[in-house]
Parts: sequence; structure tokens; C-alpha cells
Amino acid sequence: MKEHYEMFAAYNRWANDRICAAIDGVSDEDYVRDCGAFFKSLHGTLNHLMVADRIWMQRFTQEGDAPKSLDAILFDDFDTLRQARILEDRRIISWIASLDEEALKGDFTYTPVSNPVEATQRLAPTLAHFFNHQTHHRGHLHMTLSVLGHEPPPLDLIYYQRTEEGARFK
Repeated sequence: MKEHYEMFAAYNRWANDRICAAIDGVSDEDYVRDCGAFFKSLHGTLNHLMVADRIWMQRFTQEGDAPKSLDAILFDDFDTLRQARILEDRRIISWIASLDEEALKGDFTYTPVSNPVEATQRLAPTLAHFFNHQTHHRGHLHMTLSVLGHEPPPLDLIYYQRTEEGARFK
């Protein structure tokens, strides 16, 4: 099971790198344009992904800051956000690497931001949500790039598995 989550952590970093590379060519005006995504723009969606990752990583590790609002804007500009994304992805990969099979089978208790009632479930299904959430919102970024007239990169997991880096997860 651990290898499964190591794959998702590595894929997550790869997909974030690809989507950020595509966003790098977008004008400042288009970067903040409301295109109807759940968090409106590329800017809002990228910030939401950082917010959610920091909330979950604080829950998982008891380290770092946990924003209080899911729509918080942590970074005002793309370059700073992109650098923070790189560091957060490294943090995720490192933490996943530190887990063992017993930890993945163990219970995990946390308090959701949107409904502050303590919840307990096994860690592995919580990690499935954590990585699925990223994929979900990268889909919004992908759509927003298309709406803005930019070519979004292929992000399917199978494409990652076909790369040299992802080949070990075939």
C-alpha cells in the first residue's frame, strides 16, 4: 500500500510542475480572470490547492500553518506561489516516504474546516482523498487554461507512469 501512496505523491509533484509550467505563459490579467471555476481563476484555484495541502499536512504532521479558510489567498503572485508549491510537494513526498504500512492502516483523527466536528478514519483512505482532491482541482486549472485559449498539458496518471521517473510505478 505504501508504494501506492508514494506513486501518488510523486505523480502529484509531476502534475503540479506541468500545470504550473503551462500557467507560466499566461498573462497577469488572464491569471486572475474569473472563468467560472469553483475558486474562480487560476490564481484562486492554485491558492486553494496550497491552502488544502497545508491544512491536511498540518493535520498529518502537526507541523506548519493551517489556514482557517478554504478560499484564503496565501500568495498574491504566481512566482511566489509556484516556489511554495515546489516546497510543499517536496514536503508531501518526504512525509509519505516516512510512513510505514502500520501507519497507513492506523486511525487518523482530525477536525474539518467546513464542518468542525471531529472525524476519525483510517489514514490510507484519508490520503486517497488528499491526492484525489489535488487531481480534482487540477482539472479546474486544466479547464481554465482551455477557456483562456492556452494548451493545457496532459496530466493523466498513465502519462506519468510512462515517463522515466514514473516507470517504476507501472
